[in-house]
Amino acid sequence: MLSKVDVTKTYSLDEAIVILKGATTATTSKLKFDETVELALKLGVDPRKPDQQVRGTVSLPNGTGKTVRILVLAKGEKLQEALNAGADFAGNDELVAKIAGGWTDFDAMIATPDMMRDIGRLGKVLGPRGLMPSPKAGTVTTDVAGAVRDMKGGKVEFKVHDQGMINKAVGKISFKANQLGENIRALIGAIARAKPASAKGQYLMSLTVSSTMGPGLKVDLREFLMI
Repeated sequence: MLSKVDVTKTYSLDEAIVILKGATTATTSKLKFDETVELALKLGVDPRKPDQQVRGTVSLPNGTGKTVRILVLAKGEKLQEALNAGADFAGNDELVAKIAGGWTDFDAMIATPDMMRDIGRLGKVLGPRGLMPSPKAGTVTTDVAGAVRDMKGGKVEFKVHDQGMINKAVGKISFKANQLGENIRALIGAIARAKPASAKGQYLMSLTVSSTMGPGLKVDLREFLMI
């Protein structure tokens, strides 16, 4: 199947997903891991300009298929609220010290506003790993329980990086084709709605979907241009 994939061709999203699933199954059927399906979206923005940053969150209707390890930094009763909601770690000073020492054995951080002064000292550890909590992403909040439930349920953050790219995992290759399609459409819809007012010309430039071991397939963006 992989040899028949034309990586120079542009496919509809549904075609690309079916081809990707077939190609991946054919080449990795003997491997005992569930490959991640990823999206690479090129935007017509200049991320060097503050008014052309693209960032937000979206709840993927079918989740990511990944177990997300969540750390919550809070005080008092908020700690138990976080743990009851499913947080993997919850604490304050002791966890701040542990992270300052280089520990980052978690996938996401949620914090209450009163912890941000302490978290500010952790920028060199958290920043390069994309783990710094942010009010815009809903990860700095007094509703830690709600934030934990949302994240465990498939809420993800997206952010434009260098060269105007957004790269994001949208599920697993074991997902049904329609589940992957729903996740990708939800993500692109959220990114489209986050278009900066200062961005001129074409906003959604190019889209590629791929899996961990599979090919990258170009997707026709015309179905998204009316969002």
